[in-house]
Formats: sequence, C-alpha cells, structure tokens
Amino acid sequence: MIINFCKYQGTGNDFIIIDDRDLWFPIANTKIIAQLCDRRFGIGADGLILLQPHAELDFYMKYYNADGNESSMCGNGGRCIAAFAKHIGLVTETTKFMAIDGSHDALIQSINGAHPYVKLKMKSVGKIESRDDNTFVLNTGSPHYVQYLSNSINDLAIEPQAHAVRYNDEFASEGINVNFANVLQEGSITMRTYERGVEDETLSCGTGVTAAAIALALVKKLPTGNYTIAVTTVGGQLKVSFDYNEIETNFSNIWLQGPATFVYEGNVEV
Repeated sequence: MIINFCKYQGTGNDFIIIDDRDLWFPIANTKIIAQLCDRRFGIGADGLILLQPHAELDFYMKYYNADGNESSMCGNGGRCIAAFAKHIGLVTETTKFMAIDGSHDALIQSINGAHPYVKLKMKSVGKIESRDDNTFVLNTGSPHYVQYLSNSINDLAIEPQAHAVRYNDEFASEGINVNFANVLQEGSITMRTYERGVEDETLSCGTGVTAAAIALALVKKLPTGNYTIAVTTVGGQLKVSFDYNEIETNFSNIWLQGPATFVYEGNVEV
C-alpha cells in the first residue's frame, strides 16, 4: 500500500498528516501507525493525524500517538492540521473542526509570507487539582501534571523525574503528560514536557503549553482578567491567551498560538 502524507511541525512537535476524507486508512492496524512514526524504520514523528470527513464541521481530526494508539487532543497537532487543511484547499483563513475533546476554531494567518501562524481555540478549563502551591493536575484536552521549579529546568534530568510521576500508582494505567516549568518574568515561562504515548521528552506539546500557562495564574495568584503568556519550549516560542475568573477558578476563551510549519510531502510504501 502506498501512502501519501505531509510532514508538519509546530515548534519541533512533528506530525505525519494524511488526507483520509475517503476513509481508506487502515486505522485498526496500530503497527502501521507505529512503524510510520518510528524515527529509524519509518518517517518519524511524535504522532500521526488523519483528516477525516465530518457531517457538520470542516473536518474531523483523528490523532494517534507514536505508539500507534489513538489518543486525546493534541494542541500543536490541531494547529498543524488546520494549516494542512488550508494547504489542500479545504479551508481558507478560518476553520472549525471536530476532535476527540469537542469542536475547535482556528485562525490560519500568514505573516510576511512565511509559514502559517495558527491560533487554535482550546477547551475551557475549570477543574484543576492543586497538589501544592507549585504543582497542579489538569486536563486541557489531554491530562497534564505541571510542576513549577525554582531550579533551572535546563539542568533537569527529565526522564527519571517524569517517570516517577508518569508510572506511579496513580497515573500508570491511563498515563499522564509531565511538565516542568520555570517563571522567566511576569507573563513569560519556559518549560519541558515528557509525553505519554511517545514515552520520551518532546520538543513541544501544545496542550502542555496550555496547561503550564494556565497553572501560572495560580502560581502567581493573578486576579481576574485577560492574560497572554509567552512560553518558551525546547522547540520554539508559543503564546497562550485566556480569560481567567479568579472567584470560580475558571479559564475560558483559551487560544494556543504559534507557527505551524510544512516540512515536506512524500509517499511511503507499507
């Protein structure tokens, strides 16, 4: 079987994206998905995304982790599939699509003729579990553990630290993404993410960036208002804007923003 695909990346978080509007892709074959995502024996990616038809919206985003299993929402993947939908002529500057966590709006902009800059609206967040003043568990379309550290995350041995959370008795069965962050200055953070399903550190994670930006409001005890947080990941810069209601501890109108870069297009035989 010959598969035509496009490779996209959002701040180093890379994806194989396939036009599956005819529903031809063998989704039951997890081995094929894992093989395609393998960086030594396949194309190589953090995940695989299928663009499928939807009865009411522009398309459906079906996302698979690199291990071949269907997963929860991927923020950078959502931004990249919006750019891909424009690339194939399915949408123009705006789109509304369905994903596993519900519908998403996206704005696809071109800045000075460069790669698309995509703003993706994320689900509202109201349930946040505080483990301490600097550690939180929340769901931004995918489950995340966020811990703000006083020591620099640049020096962090992330794998053993993340494994202690990812594989403990509480999270081992369902899995959780583990994020460590530092506050750089007011409204600016840097972070690193260990992703379940990839089972390794990734250069960026959109739902993780969203989770860390939201958690900053609690770390800094911000008052009710609208905020934009600049986030530095290993793979580049993103922004997250949101409306925060301090009384209800509710976050709404959340937009994940950043580049969504076309890398190449190709065919692969499996």
